[in-house]
Amino acid sequence: MGIKHCCYILYFTLALVTLLQPVRSAEDLHEILPSPNGTRRGLQACEANNIVDQCWRCKADWAENRQALADCAPGFAKGTFGGKLGDVYTVTNENDDDVANPIEGSLRFGAALERPIWIIFERDMVIHLNQELVINTDTTIDGRGANVEIINAGLHINNVKNVIIHNINIHDIKPNEGGIVKYNDGPARKRPKSDGDAIYIARASQVWIDHCSLSMTADELIDVKLGSTLVTISNCKFSQSQFVLLLGANDEDVEDKAMMVNVAFNTFADQVDQRMPRCRHGFFQVVNNNYDRWGTYALSGSAAPTILSQGNRFFAGDEPSKKSVVMRSGPGTEGSMSWNWRSDRDLLENGATFEPSGVDPVLTPEQNAGMIPAEPGEAALTLTAFTGVLSCQPGVPC
Repeated sequence: MGIKHCCYILYFTLALVTLLQPVRSAEDLHEILPSPNGTRRGLQACEANNIVDQCWRCKADWAENRQALADCAPGFAKGTFGGKLGDVYTVTNENDDDVANPIEGSLRFGAALERPIWIIFERDMVIHLNQELVINTDTTIDGRGANVEIINAGLHINNVKNVIIHNINIHDIKPNEGGIVKYNDGPARKRPKSDGDAIYIARASQVWIDHCSLSMTADELIDVKLGSTLVTISNCKFSQSQFVLLLGANDEDVEDKAMMVNVAFNTFADQVDQRMPRCRHGFFQVVNNNYDRWGTYALSGSAAPTILSQGNRFFAGDEPSKKSVVMRSGPGTEGSMSWNWRSDRDLLENGATFEPSGVDPVLTPEQNAGMIPAEPGEAALTLTAFTGVLSCQPGVPC
């Protein structure tokens, strides 16, 4: 074969290879073409790995449609719309010096407005609360688009409903002696002392805590009690705490038999000891969380709660005394093996053990409606890859 024929064959071979190259999809082109704002984030596909994040995180216009977040509340908190039907209030300064007469533009001034309100933040802030921040009915605190830290005193959600707390870093919370505080449309009033919880929830319903980072408190990171129900705690990062998550404070509080709570897609890691959660009386779904070592135990309870542990990853510490996931406690433990504590598709690693008890319960229609679909424990690391506070920029997916 001559040189001329070889050239023809080479030419047609190259042409055929070019024609057979796959046509790029719109998604492919989006990944390789620069975004209008030229940010590196715009060059990457959005990663939203669980059903909550998939509802909103990949939308570049999230900042223009902040209140659409309320449509994403999962589990028992589904239908919680916070301040969606009200005005947007922007926090413009960190000041909390005068808790009896807070200045306009402060977080306390906005939280005291006794009407539907969606609170956002003008810029990064470290807010040193001098007293607990009382949250009213129909309120959202939305920290997306800024790095918002709350220190010294926590959030107080008591005898209200329809509250969303999102993308806030709460840490270094101390007990407080109380004082005269403005917390509604009326005059400032005396507030009792607080124990030092990051988020205190009592006698409340329809509460959604999502994408918060919580650490270093004198008492619980989150305390839910006294008949509170329809609560979902999702996508949060819990760290550096002895007492993490208390769901029901006393065996005598029989009103907590109506409590229903989801604990979903959270990370428990970095010096967490116990109560992740500790449950009393009610119905609790603990689903697709990542537990990376614990101290005394991960899950506990008393007063015959129902705990459904589904698709969690439990990675035990190296010490032989820190292998057990669960601990039953309180009066009546002699009958605790009849309590419905079930493990379904949990991933037990590094010698972790889970001793189940009871039977698979027959769910009521309300319980069944509030269940978050569980994936196998092998998926937990992926589902919790973006727990805690997110760094969000307007104009691009979060």
